[in-house]
Amino acid sequence: MKLTDLFLAELEREAAGTRSALARVPEGHNDWKPHPKSMPLGYLASLVATMPSWVAMMVKQDELDLKSPGAAKFKPLEWRKRAELVAALDRGLAEAREALQNTTDEHLMTPWKFVIGGQVVDENPRHVMITNAVFSHLAHHRGQLTVYLRLNEASVPAIYGPSADEGRVA
Repeated sequence: MKLTDLFLAELEREAAGTRSALARVPEGHNDWKPHPKSMPLGYLASLVATMPSWVAMMVKQDELDLKSPGAAKFKPLEWRKRAELVAALDRGLAEAREALQNTTDEHLMTPWKFVIGGQVVDENPRHVMITNAVFSHLAHHRGQLTVYLRLNEASVPAIYGPSADEGRVA
């Protein structure tokens, strides 16, 4: 199986659970956080919504320097309505699909760098960075988001199996 096909399939599998979680984020609680060291709910939800767009960036650019002017477009969005989160997810998914459909496995084997202020923080082949910094990272933050949902009395979607709110196995 080609890497591009593998990533496209993974993108689709992760999209459904991500969309379901974002559709339950309570509106008007963007500043809420469970602990002073935790990120605010609004920032977390925005991060989860926009992470799939990182695939396109990793395919089309050779690096991202978080201190560069171009990095501003990867800043999580300010949102008021859940529909804005779902729309951002859909845009990012479309960008990722297009990038993956128009690249090659050979290109995914080439290096990609994550840089902060000119200092390389991580450098690996693109396929490793997409796996770790997008798919694994998305699963981590989406899981964090489901905890925030529970703590805000919102229902938690079934993502990789049943949840206490839907699809419960007796």
